[in-house]
Formats: sequence, structure tokens, C-alpha cells
Amino acid sequence: MPDVKWIGGLLALQKAAVLADVMGVMCSPHNASGPVATAASVQGCATTANSLMLEYAFGAPSNQGRGKRMNDFNELAAPHMDRFCNVLHRIAEKTADDELTLGVEFPQLTKADGSWRRMPASLSAGYSGDTWSHGNWFCGFWVGVLLASHLHTARQDFLTWACERMRLVAQRAEDPNTHDIGFIFYSSAIPCFHVTGDPQYADMAMQAADRLRSRVVNTRSGSYLASWGPLDDPRARCSSAIDTMANLSLLYWASTHSGDGSYALIADAHAAMTARAFIRHDNSTYHAVEYDTVEGTRVRGYTYQGAYDESCWSRGQGWAIYGYVASARETGKVEYLQLAERLAEYYLRRLDGRLVPPWDFDATGKDAAIKDTAAAAIVSAALLELGRIHPDAETGKIWYARGLDMLAELCTEDFAYEDEHRGLLKHSCYSKPHNDGVDAATMFGDYYFAEALCGIVMPGRCQPIGPAALQAGS
Repeated sequence: MPDVKWIGGLLALQKAAVLADVMGVMCSPHNASGPVATAASVQGCATTANSLMLEYAFGAPSNQGRGKRMNDFNELAAPHMDRFCNVLHRIAEKTADDELTLGVEFPQLTKADGSWRRMPASLSAGYSGDTWSHGNWFCGFWVGVLLASHLHTARQDFLTWACERMRLVAQRAEDPNTHDIGFIFYSSAIPCFHVTGDPQYADMAMQAADRLRSRVVNTRSGSYLASWGPLDDPRARCSSAIDTMANLSLLYWASTHSGDGSYALIADAHAAMTARAFIRHDNSTYHAVEYDTVEGTRVRGYTYQGAYDESCWSRGQGWAIYGYVASARETGKVEYLQLAERLAEYYLRRLDGRLVPPWDFDATGKDAAIKDTAAAAIVSAALLELGRIHPDAETGKIWYARGLDMLAELCTEDFAYEDEHRGLLKHSCYSKPHNDGVDAATMFGDYYFAEALCGIVMPGRCQPIGPAALQAGS
């Protein structure tokens, strides 16, 4: 997928197409979307025998008025572009190899020997006595990585696999018990619809959005989405998690797609209530909150996956940053953008010069050395988007550069190039308190890593491009 701007012009694009043709590979140029680059890419497609397609982002926001900002981002990314493309190529190789071995199951996290631990998509969330199981909340992420590999390589088999996988994922669109339905379908059905245009995937995403919307709990001081369990169970009705912020994108998309503003209103209400209940005075976050379901006040803040209730679980901080960047983009509210910045500033301050965080910023002893590359991938994707939508171009460049640095570190130090390790990012930490997936690859970490790469190498191809930069004072 050569880019006429980066490969060296039209002649270099044609040479690359000839070399690809010798190996039996189709050529599908990346479109940088400017008028000159588009015209050159069209000419390249017209003069090569093995041209497959030229991407064009119909309905994407115009580049007018933001061309300089995009050029600035391209200049920042240019030194890393070869490495990012090489990593995407290796992701495609590993994903293709794994897809042939998975059967009807989906990867969750890697075991000590580097192989995947797997689960069927049908495994739903629910209580077993007093024990809560999240079920398979990561099946959609595998579909997202398949689609990223399809778009990077132009190989049809990846798209075929992704569509077949959606037959297995589809049943979860009616899951009434979890907020994770946002994770599942925003990473799978929506990009499937975006790539193929097939309305069955939009319908599937809308079903899931209906389920997520139905988890709203209205109180005297606001509304929130209950994260886990049936709402007629008091344990479920009063509980919400910071992870839910990263599930809101499904509701924002559903509102735009359907024209029904209730989805976005509920997402906005949840973001506002989370800001009051989850964010501490120092801009760190609780993992979970128990609400008074009548008054809407916080009864307590606590954790399942952090070191202790008042600690700062780094991935939870990442979910908050990611969710408030998305909420700022979709609502246009500068207060959400400013909150995302404060959360990110706290995260960077606690990194203390590092690029990958510990699993919990307040972990002590040997536990403090345990990293979480999944948290780094989530924050990298969020900061790249924060840079894109920031109303101040220079501040946006700073945030974008921060996200790039984190992503480059993951590609250099933590990416599993070797065959023996089947995941993509080593040194993720699923849940240290449960000693589950400590120093492993996690499917969600791999997905957000691929999302960040795709946002730089092929922006707008995996997911719809959201609104352009916010206006100051919105």
C-alpha cells in the first residue's frame, strides 16, 4: 500500500507496483487526500497493470483549513513511517498464521510459552454466585486487527476472515449484562461497515448500542451507565467502572448513524457524572465507583485491578484519557478536552520520563517493575487523537508528538517480532491482583496498538474520521 508522497513520487510508485506484480501482489495506493496527491495516485493506478483500488474517504471532513496541521503531523511521523509500516506488515503475517489455527475461538492473552489462551465469542458476562465473570469481551478486537491487516496488505483473505468472524461475534449484540458490548462492536462491526458498506454490520452495531443505552441509571444528580450485570441485581445497578468511558464511542457513532440523539445524550450524561465521581483532586482516577442509585452520590471508590482502592491503576487512567478525548471530539465540549489534558498530564508526570507505565503507578516493591504496554498503547492512540482535535495547533503538535514517541517505543522495545510469541505487544498486564496475564500480550492491548498505527499510516481507513479540531471556546 504505497503512498505517493512518502515513496518518492509517481515514478517510484510505478516501480513499486511493477515489483509487486512480479510477486503476484496487487497494488492499492494509500491516498494522502490532498488534491495533488490524489491526482498522482489516480495516474499511478491508471498506468499500472496490477492496480486493485485507490482509497478515497467519501464524506470525510475537508482538508481545507487544516492542511498545515496535517503537514505538521506528517513531518513528525515521517522518521517513524518505515518502522510503523514494517510492524503493520509483521502484524499481518502473525495474524494470518494465527487465524488458521483458532477454529471458532478468539485470542485473549498469551500464556507463559507465548501461545494464545482462547475463548469462544459466545461466553457472555454474568454472575456465578458472588463471582463475576466478564466473559469474552475481546472478540471484537481480533476482527479489528484482521481488518487492519486487510487494509494494509490489500489481501482479500483478511476481509473474508473478518466477515466470517462477525458471524460468531453477532450473537453478543443482544448481551444484556455488560458495558463491554461497546468494546466488542466498536472495534468490529463499525469498521466492518466502514470498510465494506454492508448495512448488516451497521444494524449489528445499532443492536449493540441499544443494549448499551439500556444500561443507563437515572438519579437525582445525573445519569450513568452501569458496567456489569443485570440491572435488576442491586450489585450491578450501583456499579460503574472507568473502562465504560472507552465504550462510549459506540453510542456516539449510533447517534450519528441513526440521527437519534438519545445515544449521544446518554454518553454525554455518563461522561459528566464520571467526571464528578471518578476523578480525584490530583486528576488520578478510581477504577470503579459504587453509587447511591437514588441520589447519584458516590458511596465509595474502589478497584478490582489496581494495587489498592486509592491507587492509580495506569490502564484505568488510560481508559479515562481515551474516553474524554472521544467525548470532546463528539460533543465539541472544550471542558472534556481540558479534562483529558489534565488526566494525560497526571499520567505523564507519573511516568517520570518513561514511555511505558507500570501496571499501577502506586505499586511497590517488585510489583512496581511490572509494566503494562496495553496501557501505553491506549494512551498513545488517545494522545494522537487529542493532537488532531486540539483547538490550538501548536499544543496539538505537542500532544501528537507525545503519542508518537510512545508508539515508537512500543514498536522498538516491546513488539513481539519473534514467531514463538504469538501476541503483538509483550509486557502487558491483564490483572495483577488476580495474577492473570501478568507480563503477557493481551488482545485489547494489541488492538489499540494496531489502531494507533493505522491512525498514522492510513488515517480514516479503519474507522470513520471524526470531526476536525474543536473550536476554542466551544
